[in-house]
Amino acid sequence: MENKLTVKDAKVRNQTVLVRTDYNVPMNDGKITSDFRIRASLDTINYLREKGAKKIILISHLGRPEGKKVKELSLKPIAMKLAELLPGVPVDFVDDVSGPDVEDAVEHLKKGGVLLLENLRFYPGEEKNSEDFIREIIDSTGASIFVQDGFAVIHRAHASTSAVAKNLPVYAGLLLEKEISALEKVLNSPKKPLMLMLGGAKVDDKAPLIETFKSKADHICIGGKIAADGAVAPTGNIYVAEDFDEDAEGNKLDCGPVSTSKFVETAKASKTVIWNGLLGKAEDPAFATASTIFLKTLGESPEINSIILGGDTTGFAEEHMKEHPELKFGLLSTGGGAALEFLSGNTLPGLESIENKN
Repeated sequence: MENKLTVKDAKVRNQTVLVRTDYNVPMNDGKITSDFRIRASLDTINYLREKGAKKIILISHLGRPEGKKVKELSLKPIAMKLAELLPGVPVDFVDDVSGPDVEDAVEHLKKGGVLLLENLRFYPGEEKNSEDFIREIIDSTGASIFVQDGFAVIHRAHASTSAVAKNLPVYAGLLLEKEISALEKVLNSPKKPLMLMLGGAKVDDKAPLIETFKSKADHICIGGKIAADGAVAPTGNIYVAEDFDEDAEGNKLDCGPVSTSKFVETAKASKTVIWNGLLGKAEDPAFATASTIFLKTLGESPEINSIILGGDTTGFAEEHMKEHPELKFGLLSTGGGAALEFLSGNTLPGLESIENKN
């Protein structure tokens, strides 16, 4: 992030600031089941308030409504949670992203207040990367500065990640800066030995990462369904799980004790561990053993710089941290796809749109 401008470089005093956050949180019956991504946005919001921003307008998405208004995917519950997490701060919500209702809500927002607009993906212009769409939002809010803090979406060429740069100066938020800086470190100058631990079910998602780290990592370990299916062959510095716990039908649903011990042994001998993808069908407690043991190994080893990526993997970590707050990790990333794209060396439109330092 050394060559990119961050919110610390922006003159935000008395300005209306438009902030792209990532509030694509898990929901169940209209209730938020994890506020991890909401809490991750608070540092930038609080920084803007401390530096005297006049009004803070938040935009985000939830789910995949495909350009249509879906009541169950409204961001209103997010606004209510924000109000809880920002006691004493005026937090409002408006069920649109532009037009008279938004203009009125901005006008009546108290100084230093926070306004969350409705789900960006209710409107086709967001995913079509429409300059007109983002211009309507800017005109309705009166924003003069844009802060990109939605790390999880910066690999998308959408209106709120790409087209926005044609209309406002774009600065990186504190969350995005933290995530990119951590990933740059493990990509360019990690503490060695470096271990890459991969699991999950989709080998196509992992192939670019394996290719990138084949020469960078000291050890690459493979678990999860991709190991059970034999999708990756052991070779060189690549170790593939060799034993599995099975269900009554013989399906391989978790890594067995021999493989799990090998993963743990390798992690304990490493200074940096990147983990993406659960090691078994962890939503079933009977097949969450390998993932749980590996997670605790990382969380109880402060000498390991552990980078955990991917929604399922970070969600698994979050759940365990509720009962075991003593677990500590180097980075619980808010963006699975974005992190994988970055570590694989791909161009991220949302990162490219941020102003370069002179």
